[in-house]
Amino acid sequence: MSDTHKDTTTVTITINNRKIKANVGDTVLQTATKAGIKIPSLCYLKDINEIAACRLCVAEVDINGAPMRGLPATCVLRVQEGMNVRTNTKRVRNARRCNLELILANHDMNCPTCVRNGTCELQALCEEYGISGVRFEGEKRPVTIDALSSSIVRDSSKCILCGRCVSTCMKVQELGVLGFTNRGFNTEVGPAFDYSMRDVNCVYCGQCIEACPTAALRERRYLDEVWDAIDDPDKVVVVQAAPAVRASLGEEFGMPIGTPVTGKMTAALKEIGFDYVFDTNFAADLTISEEAHELLDRILNGGVLPMITSCSPGWVRYCEMYHPDFLPNLSTCKSPQNMMGAVIKSYFAKLKGLDPTKIVTVSCMPCTSKKTEAARDELEVDGIRDIDYSLTTRELGQMIKQAGIDFNNLEDAEPDRILGDYTGAAVIFGTTGGVMEAALRTAADVLTGED
Repeated sequence: MSDTHKDTTTVTITINNRKIKANVGDTVLQTATKAGIKIPSLCYLKDINEIAACRLCVAEVDINGAPMRGLPATCVLRVQEGMNVRTNTKRVRNARRCNLELILANHDMNCPTCVRNGTCELQALCEEYGISGVRFEGEKRPVTIDALSSSIVRDSSKCILCGRCVSTCMKVQELGVLGFTNRGFNTEVGPAFDYSMRDVNCVYCGQCIEACPTAALRERRYLDEVWDAIDDPDKVVVVQAAPAVRASLGEEFGMPIGTPVTGKMTAALKEIGFDYVFDTNFAADLTISEEAHELLDRILNGGVLPMITSCSPGWVRYCEMYHPDFLPNLSTCKSPQNMMGAVIKSYFAKLKGLDPTKIVTVSCMPCTSKKTEAARDELEVDGIRDIDYSLTTRELGQMIKQAGIDFNNLEDAEPDRILGDYTGAAVIFGTTGGVMEAALRTAADVLTGED
């Protein structure tokens, strides 16, 4: 091929004696991954966190026979023509083992009691590389456990300073709540000026938890409180489950991603011991009806437009913290979670002749921000909260396992009437644009009198 027609979009490199075509601009780690060659890493998130902090993705590299100095990190090393990469030499394996031990030397290794036991990326790599002990002993960083937030717990003893949560908060959510604080040996990840996660402009979206490879960030759990309520004969414990939970709970029990488990989930909730099991979709219908009528009222009577849904507590906090000028545009409706809680402790309590103070409402939600929403001051009337405890999908999965329930072999069950019924408007509620479509269709029905 002549120079004028030379391919400038790819180069040829060698990885572990395999000739591989690589895209110009790609890193060695990206190229290896595409070729099915595994290179371990803890800090790397493509296009989000590429800082070569963990030093586990190192390799021996030479370019046209000239060796590169040391063991470069492949997550930031761009491919070059004539590059020869070796990812599985004794030198590389020893370096990775050494780096894992150095990480563990400043890490809380009480793995059996850790919420990420079995799903921890650090634990998995230590097992893979046969780490049976830590040779390095010395001073450990001071430990900070911030459990003041209703949604997120930060535990610095589990932090490996990979920076994944910091970059996710800054680059994906564009909030910058988390950062590296202090210097040198005392460096830790958290909000600036030692503020608690409770006291900063966090929307509690949970993306930092998702990004964390260990348990340095985790959702605040309320399993013990819920079990105590179920075991209390004086309490009537009512649970509701959001639509997203039924589509993700199956993963906790080895099912393919997205497997719908509505019937099994309902059966499990009843076996756990909840007195009543309702579907949050019922409250989604109520929300749609309320939002549609509110929209019509604003249009007909000169209210603030456009009207924006208030169903997502993360979005509501974002609006409150970062765009307060849009607060008049927010719908005044509660979210389906809290609307259901209010209905349970008013209409349902009256229907069944129950004392609202004896009712404990539990919600199973896909969002950590729902925990903080449940604890908001304005969602309590005369000492009675709409929602007492909000659980994540992971917490529900753990609760089912604690109860010894064989989830995969459960017979399907139906939620209790009538707060378990719903329409098609509620079904599309959880899809992009679904709330708006359902509200507009409902408003049109109200105006025309036709379905």
